[in-house]
Parts: sequence; structure tokens; C-alpha cells
Amino acid sequence: MTGSQDILEDPRNADILVWINGRLVPRAEATVSVFDGGYIAGDGVWEGLRLHAGRLLFLDEHLDRLFRGARAIDLDIGLDRTALTAALQETCRANAMQDGVHIRLMVTRGIKRTPSQDPRQTVGPATVVIVAEHKLPSPALAREGLALFTSTIRCTRPDQFDMRLNSHSRLNLIMALIQAAKAGADEALMLDDAGYVASCNATNFFFACGGTVFTSTARSCFAGITRGKVMALCTAAGIPLIVGDHTLAEVYAAEEAFVTGTFGGVTPVRGIDGRTLPASLPGPVTARLAGLYAGLLDRSGDGS
Repeated sequence: MTGSQDILEDPRNADILVWINGRLVPRAEATVSVFDGGYIAGDGVWEGLRLHAGRLLFLDEHLDRLFRGARAIDLDIGLDRTALTAALQETCRANAMQDGVHIRLMVTRGIKRTPSQDPRQTVGPATVVIVAEHKLPSPALAREGLALFTSTIRCTRPDQFDMRLNSHSRLNLIMALIQAAKAGADEALMLDDAGYVASCNATNFFFACGGTVFTSTARSCFAGITRGKVMALCTAAGIPLIVGDHTLAEVYAAEEAFVTGTFGGVTPVRGIDGRTLPASLPGPVTARLAGLYAGLLDRSGDGS
């Protein structure tokens, strides 16, 4: 498997404990009901977090995004920030985890009395699940980069479906990835409804030319925390950054490109739609930003 989510296999993950509604259970017993709203209709929100050097990175921002998304879909998580933080820490302690860990915090609307998309059919509290795994990106990603394919499936406008909502409903993104994989690529590059470059199917997209970094507006891309950190690093380091509507033709003329995400950080792109980017991997701007981001992770405190 290739792609921005490609991982190093770790045998320790076979025996992890998973946090489900206040209980830690072995991986093999970690189940939820087939009547759960997440299973029935993808009704829920989630966060991906990293545990680095014993710290939950950018925790406040992740919880801000989670609670903001829950409010947007009128979902009562049933736990406050303090309780969720304690649950995350408890899960990591129970699994003796300190570093190189990726955590998926998932909240669905909970059990329904019958399979239905109607939230009024919910008969219990939200389902909260925390899966923490020993998980690092494959070194091949930084060495070889990603090949992207421009999907015909578009990112949506906020009035259609807001891409900034970290929703369990991701079928359009999965379909875009399938299309890219069938074309022999690693990940899908996606345009917005006007034909401008928006994001990839699981990551946010940047390209560089002449030492300047370009990325899309936030209108039709993920509300990426890593994306925001990289943009701030550009400003702090004096790297020119242009946020706007960029065409596929501009991307084809780029010297280098990269994607950002919580799991992979800054991952270089080697080619787009069969066109190899001219910069060696990683390109100079990509390498500089990857180094700055790694330094930011090492300096970060408790995620505040």
C-alpha cells in the first residue's frame, strides 16, 4: 500500500487496549453496535492526534475542532474537554505509549432504535471511541514522495457540504482515492466546484515555485491543523506564501509540491497526473518546511 497514510507495521498494535465509552477493552473485543449512528449513516465527528515525546500535540486545537464540529451537527458528546483529555491520557498510559503514536478519537451520535439516518431515532448517549496505535509513516514516503492523480470528484462548497467539518461521512473522498489508485497514483488531488485546486482526499495540498509557496483558500479544503502550522512557519521563516485560487495549470508548472496532515506531517509529492516535478525529493522548500515542522513538534508543550 502507498499513499499519505502508509504506515510501518508494528506488532505491538495486535494487543492494544481500546477505549470505548469509559471501558478499556482488547482490540479483538473492541466493537460497537450495528445500530450505532456511525455505522448506519456515518453520523459523527472525529480527530486524529499524535503522541510525541509523551505529549499530545496541539491538543487544544484538536479539541476545539472536535467540539466545533459536534456543535455544527447538533451532537452532544456527553464529555467535556477535561474528561476527553483524561480519557486520551488513560488510553496512552494503559498501552504504555510515549512516542510514535497516532490516536483516532471518534464520536458518533450513538445507538438508534432502528436503522435510520434520522437523528431523532437516537435512544442513547453518544458513542466515544479512542484507538491509539504505535504508528509512524513509512520512510519511503519522504524518500520517494507521492504520485497524485486529479480526480473528477470535486471538493464541495460550504453550502453543499462543508469540507472543514471532520465528519465520519467520507464516501466522496474514498471514491476520489479509488479513482486515483485505479489510475496508478497514490492519492487524489481534488478541485473545487469552480475548478481550482482544493486539497487531496486525505491531506491538504501545497506547491512551490521560485521559492514561493502556494495553497488554496480554506473555502473547500480540510480545516487542517498541520496546514495552519505550516502556513505560520512560512510567515515566521520569511518564506513567501500565496493563499488563493490556483489552477491545475499552475500546479503543473510547479517545481515542487507537498501535502500536510497530522499523521505524516509534511510529505513530498513526486508527480501529478504523470508529470514528474523537476525538484529532487524532497525539494528545497519542502525540506526546509519539513525540518521547521519537526522542530515545532519537539518544542511543543502539552498541545496548547
